[in-house]
Amino acid sequence: QVQLVESGGGLVQPGGSLRLSCAASGFTFSTKIMNWYRQAPGKERELVAQITSTGGSTNYADSVKGRFTISRDNAKNTVYLQMNSLKPEDTAVYYCNSQWNWADYWGQGTQVTVSS
Repeated sequence: QVQLVESGGGLVQPGGSLRLSCAASGFTFSTKIMNWYRQAPGKERELVAQITSTGGSTNYADSVKGRFTISRDNAKNTVYLQMNSLKPEDTAVYYCNSQWNWADYWGQGTQVTVSS
């Protein structure tokens, strides 16, 4: 079955960095667009970054452009989110996601807290 397992979250000070990882299994990872979403308390889940199957194209939410970088390693079935210059407003649960055949697949999420 499809599994997406996020890791790498934690507590970081403003201006710091974190690297999230999402290990995928149960499907042909190299053929799927992959996404990172986040959900802050009291807010709707939002798309943060997206990467095409080959990694040749990426898209970002305006709020993270220039600070976050999405990448993937198809040999390791893993997608990453490098987060730099973190701000308190980046605090949220971050989710790995992929969508195909009218279905949505989600990981369990990893908490990122940006606070001094």
